[in-house]
Amino acid sequence: MLSITIPIYNEAGSVGTLYDKVRTAMEKQPQPWELILVNDGSTDGTDELLDEIAARDERVKVVHFRRNFGQTAAMMAGFDFAKGDIIIPMDGDLQNDPEDIPLLLAKLDEGFDVVSGWRKDRQDNAIKRNAPSIMANRLISWVSGVRLHDFGCSLKAYRREVIEGVRLYGEMHRFLPIYAKWHGAEITEVVVRHYAREHGESKYGLERVLKVIADLVTVKFLDRFQQKPMYIFGGAGLLMFMISFAAGALACFFKWIWHPSKPFIETPLPVLCLVAGAAGMLCILLGLLAEMIVRTFYESQGKRVYIVRAARNVTQ
Repeated sequence: MLSITIPIYNEAGSVGTLYDKVRTAMEKQPQPWELILVNDGSTDGTDELLDEIAARDERVKVVHFRRNFGQTAAMMAGFDFAKGDIIIPMDGDLQNDPEDIPLLLAKLDEGFDVVSGWRKDRQDNAIKRNAPSIMANRLISWVSGVRLHDFGCSLKAYRREVIEGVRLYGEMHRFLPIYAKWHGAEITEVVVRHYAREHGESKYGLERVLKVIADLVTVKFLDRFQQKPMYIFGGAGLLMFMISFAAGALACFFKWIWHPSKPFIETPLPVLCLVAGAAGMLCILLGLLAEMIVRTFYESQGKRVYIVRAARNVTQ
């Protein structure tokens, strides 16, 4: 089964046309399908329209949030309620074209696990949306090692097994291909169509770039140090101890050899020695605490630190 999941927020002018386009595109496919519409706390009457659509078509599932939780939360809810083996998220503002879904499915049939849409001819404001997006995509590709042109395109196709168990927070939905890569997924991209917005206004501005950078730092930390947080905390602690030792040694040199007659605290080196030493000790203790938390996380939930792709003649 195919599951199409769409976050909806104040799209009263679009939801009817959106449903018609998805239905037209999916009825050409041989697989059974379902459409999950997640109402992210809309206040413009979108909820009533969604309920009307669900009443007419049992293949449509509607989930109403109590308030606006954001696109990532709405997308996560769509994944949670989806029943299909292939999950296809897309935007609800008519800028994605459901007719491109067969392109994604064709790539999955070639053996890929994740197919990402690439809005090569993007119909958005060049300064406020396109230029920051290009910079952000290049930065994400460079930091993560996942080479995609358009992480922000919601139109993607995932095999369920590569995203099952993944939990998303903040603005992390754009990094979902990176999480899938951690699970050993094979990823590719295809060029998809992109249309100018017909109804409403974009919910995003330039401030989103800062959120992306902050979330990228989190993703990189999880990639490198999720299972061994002591490596980063311990490394920072050792660096602080080295700074403390160097500052203390230099302070002693100034006092006992260079200027024996001057007070020991005439330079800031003794204070730097104490502060850096204390910071180093705190880093080491935080690293030990993080190690205990990681072990509790894995052992209390029975999680494994490895992922099996396939096995032969093995029983559990």
